[in-house]
Parts: sequence; structure tokens; C-alpha cells
Amino acid sequence: MKILINMVIGSLLIGYFLGCINLSYIISKFRGFDIRHVGSGNAGASNVVIVIGRKIGLTIAVLDILKSFLAFRLAGAIFPDMMSGGISVAGVIAGVGAVIGHVFPFYMGFKGGKGLACFGGIVLAINYLLFIVLFVAAFLIAMVTDYICFAPITMAFIVPVTVGVMYNAWIPAAIIFISSLILLYKHRENIARIRTGEELRFHFLWRRKDESERFGIKDDGKEILERKI
Repeated sequence: MKILINMVIGSLLIGYFLGCINLSYIISKFRGFDIRHVGSGNAGASNVVIVIGRKIGLTIAVLDILKSFLAFRLAGAIFPDMMSGGISVAGVIAGVGAVIGHVFPFYMGFKGGKGLACFGGIVLAINYLLFIVLFVAAFLIAMVTDYICFAPITMAFIVPVTVGVMYNAWIPAAIIFISSLILLYKHRENIARIRTGEELRFHFLWRRKDESERFGIKDDGKEILERKI
């Protein structure tokens, strides 16, 4: 029992503190503003794409994926004996811890990002081919619906079920579902904005002018920094 408790606490701490490294917030501070007060108000890669640009935003998304991937692998190496269906239970706990750290970082008043990229990092650590398939599926969902938020909402259900079925690993699947609940909670405001017509559409990534005009923002989206959508 003591070994189990040490594994759970150790893995959570590894994941949480790696997850707390919120590059969206850090970079915005270096640029003289708080990413949480502009754009969508989210301290995550998607808002960096909106506010600063695609290159930096996509780079941060990759790094957010890697921090939960690293947490998973590190915890799995430290606690190698706890396995379920060939999946490291310690790794999954650390991955979920990274999501928690990204969403609720202590030094940001527990107001961080929404955790999608970190959520993806858990899948990448389990099976890179599964990650690719689900990434493509999430992209298609965002394309078809024209709203990014439908991708994480859908993946929140698909990922734990897929992991459980593919590996017959329902303990890791149940642990992953904890992070799914966090994703659903964090995206509730997006659904509310869709209902009121205030949510940015996915095509903003390549047709900034259309959405800028819809929200009354000038200069092809450059003035988006001056208001919170």
C-alpha cells in the first residue's frame, strides 16, 4: 500500500510541476501583457495563435504536448512495476497531473490553459500511431464544425474509451477520464459563446480578416490585443 501511495503522489507531483510550465503565459509576460486578458482569455497555445501568431502558437502547442509526454515517460521510468494492459499506470497519472498543472498552475492563481495539448501528450506517450489517428480526427471535427472547441470535447470521450477497448486497460482509461472531465469543464464557456455567436471560428487561423470584421476589429486582426473576445 505504501508503494502504491508513493507512486500516485510521486507521479502526480512530477506531472503537475511539469504541467505548470505555462509557456503561453511566460511568453506573453515577456511581451508586456497577460495572455489571459486578451483574445479568448485562455492561457494556451490556441490563444497565442489568435493573439501573437501561428508560428509561436503552434510551437507552444508542440511543447505543451511534450511536457505531458515527458511526465508520462519520467514517471513510468521511476515507477516501472505498475502496468495495466501494457500501459504504465504511473505514466498515465503523471500525464493527468500535467493536464492539472497546465489548467491550474499555482503561480497563476490556478487560472491556466484548457489542457488539450497536454491531453494529447498522454495519447502520444501511449501510442504514437493512435495519437496521429486521433489528431487527424480532431482536426477534421474542427474543420467540419468550424469550431476548435468541438475537437477537445469529442476527444474527451473518445480517448479513454479507445484506450480501454484497445488495450483492455480500464484503470488507465478511468484515470484519463479525470482529465477528460477537466477538459469538458474548461470548455463550457466556449459552448456558451457559440450560442451567443461570440466564439471565434476555426477558419480564423487562415482567414483572420473575416472574423476580425465580424467582431469589429480593424487591421486584419492586429487590434485583437485591445479587446477580449
